[in-house]
Amino acid sequence: MSGNPAPDLVTASRILVAQGVLDAFGHVSLRDPGDPSRFWMSTARPPSTVTEDDFLRFDLSAEPVEATDAPLFSEGVLHAAIYAARPGAMAVVHHHAPALMPFCLGAGRLYPVTQTGGFMGGPVPVWDSADDFGATNMLVTTMEQARSVATALGERPLVLMRGHGATLAAGGLRELVFMAVYSAREAEHFLRAAAFAQPVALSAGELALTRRPARPAIDRGWEHWVATLPADARGDSR
Repeated sequence: MSGNPAPDLVTASRILVAQGVLDAFGHVSLRDPGDPSRFWMSTARPPSTVTEDDFLRFDLSAEPVEATDAPLFSEGVLHAAIYAARPGAMAVVHHHAPALMPFCLGAGRLYPVTQTGGFMGGPVPVWDSADDFGATNMLVTTMEQARSVATALGERPLVLMRGHGATLAAGGLRELVFMAVYSAREAEHFLRAAAFAQPVALSAGELALTRRPARPAIDRGWEHWVATLPADARGDSR
């Protein structure tokens, strides 16, 4: 990855739209490869139309490093709080994938049931804004709220947000995309199986052997998803 990760972020955004993770809403970010106190995120545009020029650097207070008049995501604080709390997090995505939403609405706990979902590590935590903040508009727009989400996420890859959506953190952008796609697919598999019987959870031993996706699998997924994108939908970087 080059010093400017905007091309990769454009490609990641397009992949996540194509795979049904992002739609008009949601956002993906990447910690600056050269400065861990900064991260790259787009201005408030749909991920389907975002361009390289839309990605700006932000500090860990979610303030843009360079002044801009462009509208910004109110939930940029969510990314900032996770990067501040978790030095190993290099990429973050917040989304509202339909497959995961039932598990954000009290439809039971999501837990891994296939080898591609083993990275979830067990039942996925659910953050409820009402626990700490009472009635809200369900968005995460203050640093206090964002830190609460970061605490619920901890060192896990995924946290669900009651009545809202999901947030993932990973050690790299390709890994993040892999986890975002396959957590949504895991939810789909779970719900289909649950129509017939209670899905069988991966055992502790199975989780230990599937918890970290293999790098070749991550790269294969990325290469496949890039290949299925229209050429004009990709960033310059492959």
